[in-house]
Amino acid sequence: MARKAAIKRKTTETDIIVELDIDGAGKADVKTPIPFFTHMLSSFAKHGLFDLKLRAKGDIEVDLHHTVEDAGLCLGEAVKKAAGSKAGIVRVGTATVPMMDSLATVVLDLSGRPYFKFNAAGDAASLTQRISPANMTEEGFDFGLVQEFMTAFSSSAGIDLHVTLHYGRDIHHSIEAVYKALGRALGAAVLKDKRIKGVMSTKGKL
Repeated sequence: MARKAAIKRKTTETDIIVELDIDGAGKADVKTPIPFFTHMLSSFAKHGLFDLKLRAKGDIEVDLHHTVEDAGLCLGEAVKKAAGSKAGIVRVGTATVPMMDSLATVVLDLSGRPYFKFNAAGDAASLTQRISPANMTEEGFDFGLVQEFMTAFSSSAGIDLHVTLHYGRDIHHSIEAVYKALGRALGAAVLKDKRIKGVMSTKGKL
C-alpha cells in the first residue's frame, strides 16, 4: 500500500496544500512566500527521501508566524496520515548533521504522543538568544520560527521530537542543519523492518 497523503488547510490567514509520499526519492516541489523557508522544506524532503509537494500562501505582511506554523501543522498531519497504522516501522529515528560551522541532532519517536524540546548548547545558545523578530536574518527567518514550526509539526504528527543545536556561528547554517537532521531522522523512523510484526510497542498499539 502506498504511504501517501494529501492535506489542505485554508483559513483567513493562510492557504496550505501538502502532498507527501514517505516512500519517495527526495523530490521536492515547494513554493512558499518565504524563500528561506522554501529552501528548508526542500532540504527536509531531500534528506528524508520524501517526495513533497507543498504550496503555501499567507499573510506575511502581518508576520511570518502564521504561514510557518500552519505549514508545520499540515506537514505533520500528512506524515501522520501517510504513516497509517505504523505497522512494521522502526518508529524511532535519530540523525546528527553538520553544516559548516554548525552541528544539529534530531531524535524523534512516532509514538502518537506529541512533545517538543529544543536545546541550544554552548555558543549556539547565545546565537538563538540574540535573534529576535526585531533582529531577523536577511531571509526573515529566526530560531523562534523554527520552534514554532517544530511545535506545530510535532503536535499534528503525534511525534515526540527533540532537537539539539550543539554549536553554530552562522544562523543560516544552524537552521539548515536542523531541517536536514529532521528529514534524516524521520526518514529512518518510517522505514519498515520485516522483522517487526505489528507496531513497535509492547502495548501492541501506538
